[in-house]
Amino acid sequence: MMVSFIQSNYMGFGSGIVVPDTGISLQNRGCGFVLDPKHPNALAGSKRPFHTIIPGFAMDGNGQPLMSFGVMGGPMQAQGHMQMALRIMLHGQNPQAAIDAPRWRVVQGREVIVEATFDRNTIAALRERGHHIVVEDPLQEYNFGGAQVIYRMPEGHYVAATESRKDGQALVS
Repeated sequence: MMVSFIQSNYMGFGSGIVVPDTGISLQNRGCGFVLDPKHPNALAGSKRPFHTIIPGFAMDGNGQPLMSFGVMGGPMQAQGHMQMALRIMLHGQNPQAAIDAPRWRVVQGREVIVEATFDRNTIAALRERGHHIVVEDPLQEYNFGGAQVIYRMPEGHYVAATESRKDGQALVS
């Protein structure tokens, strides 16, 4: 069995409400709603606010769990998921190498922000193609998300990998 779980308080310490006797703080993603009733994201029953909590899960060709994964980090989440999944499932990297690899994120239009460890030849090639490449300050690497992966190896055992950019855990039992 595998589980993919992302916990996020949203802004600051979330709602500031802690469930008694648990230490669990509740999130405040309701801040994403709009009070204008004509707005598509208007506060109403049976609705969810816009958010990027995306716990990832991949199955193999036989419908069996292959990988649970997650990348926290706002708009970086979907881009980080894709980068990790491609590195592991298409390019055959082990999960830790895929997490540790330099990341990039599309900001708007042709603007792409890359980590300082990104390959210089790739940066030059992207610039030649008209992309506006910004190399992020190494002290800002947390802007590229925080990832964890649990992956089922072909032999049936599991491996876990976790992020060096942020706190987090991936557990296998």
